[in-house]
Amino acid sequence: MSDLRPPPRVGLFALFASTFCELVGIFMLLPLNLLRLKDSGLDTATTGLFASASYIGIFLLTPFASSITAKLGRRNTLWLTAVVPLGTGLVFALSPWVATWYIAQLIAGMTGGLRWVLAEALVAEFSPPGQRGRYVGLFETLVGATFIIGPVLLAWVGPQSDTAIWVALLCIAAGAVWTAAIPQLPAANDQDNAPMGLSGVWKSVTAHPMIMLAGFLGGFFEAGITAILPLVGLSMQWSPSLSTLLVAASGFGSAFLMLPAGMLADSLSRPLPSGGLRRFWGNAAHTRLQLIRMAAWLTLLGTLALPFTAFTPSVAWGIAVIWGGAGGVLYTLAMIDIGTREQGIRLVSGTAVLVMAYTLGGMIAPAAGAAALQASAHIGFPLLLSVVAALGVGLLTRASVQADAL
Repeated sequence: MSDLRPPPRVGLFALFASTFCELVGIFMLLPLNLLRLKDSGLDTATTGLFASASYIGIFLLTPFASSITAKLGRRNTLWLTAVVPLGTGLVFALSPWVATWYIAQLIAGMTGGLRWVLAEALVAEFSPPGQRGRYVGLFETLVGATFIIGPVLLAWVGPQSDTAIWVALLCIAAGAVWTAAIPQLPAANDQDNAPMGLSGVWKSVTAHPMIMLAGFLGGFFEAGITAILPLVGLSMQWSPSLSTLLVAASGFGSAFLMLPAGMLADSLSRPLPSGGLRRFWGNAAHTRLQLIRMAAWLTLLGTLALPFTAFTPSVAWGIAVIWGGAGGVLYTLAMIDIGTREQGIRLVSGTAVLVMAYTLGGMIAPAAGAAALQASAHIGFPLLLSVVAALGVGLLTRASVQADAL
């Protein structure tokens, strides 16, 4: 069996730092490019498709994350995912052809998905026993913080500034530098016998469908709707800078709630005295299910408040915080569950399925949301989001630990 000792602390720190820097640059680029496309004369629905392109790329490549990781090795795979975003970023900076931007966004999504799966799996695998929720929550909080820092940095530099895109590329380059500090990682102990590619993905999908539902709902509201929040702001006649900051509000919700959710999952999963609390939370698996249900209800409450923005636009700030926080908690709890059950390549496959579900939500939401926003900002858009949230709440309410092995 291969040595699975955790990598040195400097390696984990480098993994956190490289991911942080790269995502700050990415979350500068996405709202910046949306605004640049709008300035070029594209309509809202077509612009929303650009936001979906990265999620299409993630969705296409993620099923093969375990196969690529097994072939290249975990550290080399991290290197690949650090270098490619620099090339796609240069396309955004230098190419005058909008069509090439969509291709570059698709490629960036592919490598971004690979990085996403592998980084999540490594953090979950090497977390100390009994503290997985804390470490996964901390990592997700760091990721959520980039939703804030990227747009805030963009607003500070200025969306119309010629230097904005180069600042974003500098952040991505810093992520590549930090990747060089990640030491060689031990090979996975199941590399020779774990199902990989589509086979491994299918096994995870059929074993835990409710975890996939939680991932989809989280991706729809935390990533997908967040991607078009600048368009929501513009629909309310806000300035480009103020509209961009709605993304930061969503990121604030993610950053604020994911670490407490992970710590709460650790705490409530420990054996409890018999009594009402014990019956409500049950074992560790049931605890995660109960917390997932609560987060799903928060997404629904946020959508029900959306019509009030027609009369009080400032309500949008609170709704963005709720969507980002609840969506982030849904994903975090699902990741904790997968990390509790799996290791090695199987953990990569399970993480890949969660990322696919999250990505599917992130891919559908910008395209469908932008179209609904363009057609009916005050009726169609809230109705679409309410239907998605209500379906998620209904299915998760009917879920059981026994059926879904949470």
